[in-house]
Amino acid sequence: MKKPESPQEVKRKVKKSVFSFLFSRLTISGILILLQFVFLLYVLLGLRGHLIYMYKALQIVSIVVLIWLIRKPDNPAYKIPWIILILLFAPLGALFYLLWGNTPFNRARLVKIHPIDTKQIEAVQPSATRNLCTSLPRHRRNCQYLNNIADMPAWKDTAADFFPVGEYMFASMLQELKKAKRFIFMEYFIIERGFMWDSILEILQEKVQAGVDVRIMYDDVGCISTLPMGYHKKLQAMGIKVVRFNRFLPTLNTYLNYRDHRKICVIDGNVGYTGGINLADEYINHVERFGHWKDTGVKLTGAGVANLTALFLQLWDFSSNSNTSDLHDYLPTIKAPSDGFVQAFADSPLDNFNVSETVFLNIITNATHSVYITTPYLALDNEMITALCTAAQSGIDVRIVTPGIPDKKTVYYVTRSYYAQLIHAGVRIYEYTPGFLHEKMIVADHDIAVVGTINMDFRSFYLHFECGTVFYRSSIVEKVRDDILDTIQHSEEIDEQWLKNYPWIKSIYASLLSLLIPLM
Repeated sequence: MKKPESPQEVKRKVKKSVFSFLFSRLTISGILILLQFVFLLYVLLGLRGHLIYMYKALQIVSIVVLIWLIRKPDNPAYKIPWIILILLFAPLGALFYLLWGNTPFNRARLVKIHPIDTKQIEAVQPSATRNLCTSLPRHRRNCQYLNNIADMPAWKDTAADFFPVGEYMFASMLQELKKAKRFIFMEYFIIERGFMWDSILEILQEKVQAGVDVRIMYDDVGCISTLPMGYHKKLQAMGIKVVRFNRFLPTLNTYLNYRDHRKICVIDGNVGYTGGINLADEYINHVERFGHWKDTGVKLTGAGVANLTALFLQLWDFSSNSNTSDLHDYLPTIKAPSDGFVQAFADSPLDNFNVSETVFLNIITNATHSVYITTPYLALDNEMITALCTAAQSGIDVRIVTPGIPDKKTVYYVTRSYYAQLIHAGVRIYEYTPGFLHEKMIVADHDIAVVGTINMDFRSFYLHFECGTVFYRSSIVEKVRDDILDTIQHSEEIDEQWLKNYPWIKSIYASLLSLLIPLM
């Protein structure tokens, strides 16, 4: 039996925890940004009384920015909050937009990302894009869109496995990582030291010593509170190649919003994992945060892994200033028994295409019987609300499952602000009562599903690098559908009575927050 800690030991641990928090990279960065913001505000407010001409110039800048913003082809749901802020805080609001808004100045630092030439892949092994479009004409638009806009072909000769919880995918990953002979590519939004990551790292160290090319890419903001400063140097000392995507610098700018939210693991080009699961212990319920953590993932084996490899190398080349001109060494070397068609894809905030949202909209508008969605966050623009409501009003069985226990209270209120409009249109809403639901999936009818990293919110649709895999006429489609129906059995349905009992103060607060959520 474990000996209880003495008061002195408890006090020492509390002091250590407080000290670690106060001097953590996250806290120091937050203080530096706050000081910059306060200084900027102080200087600008000082202009009002002392530099009238400069203040007038800022007013002219505000008018120019407003006209430019109105004319921009951005989504109105994103533009309207900025227009309101610019008018409310004129002329300072225009400067806020120039600092944090979606402008060419703020995107310039990252726009040099170029897609991997997937034609190299098809030169070695012809894709199934044309076959899919011919044999499944109902899904031709979606398949062709991803092929044309995202440069991601569809594949057969691919086996697929579905994992209804993170624990199962973790066990499978450990087995496959041990088999690696040539290379291991891992790209994650969050890596946190603990049982899950330590178990993986032990295998990676062994593989490096055996001559395997091991590369790790993690998002610098996603890991700002989970990995210590300089952790990449520790990994590099082990022989692991490391990239911190879009390094966080505590300055006032918006390109820091562009985060790598993908979760990809590729082993020898033949096996690939993706889904909502990061490399931290709560994702496998080794530790409890916000109740039971419900997450999902998929494993691809065979030809379809080529897309995941190309996606990894795309951001790797940009972040490491390298150039993978020849993909042949990284292509799949095996063909697996086909399980329908698969088409992994990615979305980038740096182009003019909302790939993820368009895929979701295509699936919703093309459905004939049902659309089931799971998402941890719900923050929808007018196009998505219209599509969901129209589908429900047309007799389609539309259901959405969200968390019962939130990880972020503010976003939780925003999520609930959309309930009334959706429910009044006939959409059925459920909250997963055992804990936090982190899975990101959509399934329509019995023949198409997407499993990936994409939340139903502005950040995923407009600001993050995301990835997902579309399954057409695959056994995965039924597994996703069954998993969502099983999750619904453990959820509370939000009905008209629930809406009537919801405190009106919270409702108003949530509505105000939803207006600003595109800026958060």
